[in-house]
Amino acid sequence: MPIVKVEMWRGISKEDKGKLAKVITEALETIAKKPRQYTTVVFTDYEREDWAIGGELASDIDWSKRR
Repeated sequence: MPIVKVEMWRGISKEDKGKLAKVITEALETIAKKPRQYTTVVFTDYEREDWAIGGELASDIDWSKRR
C-alpha cells in the first residue's frame, strides 16, 4: 500500500489538493502498477514560520530574490 506524504506551506486550496491527490494516485497506478484503491495521499500544511531553509525561516526570506 503506497503512502505518499506531501508537506508544503499552507495556502493551497482544497480543490488543488484534490487535483494533486488524483495525479499522484494516477502516477502510482500507471508507473508503479499499484491499484488506486490502495494509494493513500496525506497532506501536511505548515506556516512559513515553521519551516527553515539554509538556517533561515521561510517567513523571513525575500522570495523575489531567490527566483
